[in-house]
Amino acid sequence: MKKDLLSVQDLTRDEIFSIFDKATELKKSPFSESGALKNKIVALIFEKPSNRTRVSFEVGSIQLGANPIYLGSDDIKFGERESVKDIARILSRYVDLAVLRTFKHSDILEFAQYATIPVINGLSDLFHPCQAISDVFTIKEKFGSLKDKVLCYVGDGNNVLHALLFCSSKTGLSMKIATPKSCKPDMKILKEANGIAKETGCRIELFEHPNMAVKDADVIYTDVWVSMGQEKEKTKKMKEFKGFQVNSRLLKSAKKDVLIMHCLPAHRGEEITDEVIDSKNSIVFDQAENRLHVQKAIMLKLLAS
Repeated sequence: MKKDLLSVQDLTRDEIFSIFDKATELKKSPFSESGALKNKIVALIFEKPSNRTRVSFEVGSIQLGANPIYLGSDDIKFGERESVKDIARILSRYVDLAVLRTFKHSDILEFAQYATIPVINGLSDLFHPCQAISDVFTIKEKFGSLKDKVLCYVGDGNNVLHALLFCSSKTGLSMKIATPKSCKPDMKILKEANGIAKETGCRIELFEHPNMAVKDADVIYTDVWVSMGQEKEKTKKMKEFKGFQVNSRLLKSAKKDVLIMHCLPAHRGEEITDEVIDSKNSIVFDQAENRLHVQKAIMLKLLAS
């Protein structure tokens, strides 16, 4: 039976840690699995443009011996030129794995339902699982363990936060979340993550003021306030996020050695300042690099069995 990665919920706690272990091996020896996916074809179906997701999956595929094929927004239009289910059925006969980067999570769910090949969510409006798994891997890499560590997320209750909620709660990483009242995470996802957190012994706390949230945090994480496709909401969002910038003033309320993360691309001067993202405490570019190693581990898990 094929296995998909549409949400971090598709993985067990043990599977997440096995991905971490394999990613660690691959980071130390990038070509140790160079023939593992020989003659496999990986389709990258991207409705949205991408830097890290596209390049890391393409490079990762090649390093594992697979051949990536990029299909952009002009090549495949879900529900316009063809129905999602027809596209899924056809590509399943051509390729071995599909990575989708879409606007609507429902398109990924429908594609996976009709595909006979493994499907990876490379980003949707609801979840960004590969990002979150890479992020938590990076935190574990820096501290050696996630036990008693606290990740503070300051920003929008978006797809990245939703994925982080599941990955953190499953791995025992506590979270403090600071969002404006109008930009909270999906309450259903939050409730589900809270249930998991109780089982793994960590906690999830919500705040409306970032100064309170960053206290005692080991990591501060932020993301853009205006995501791709929300450009018309920029003026409104900029008002809502007043006081949520990750800057030197906010860091005075945090530990001196707190680490800084951002999933990129960053809107420097908006959600984070140059001074912070380029500081010695920033692990933003280690975090970006780890997308490659973790996604290679994910592809191996889904394809090499």
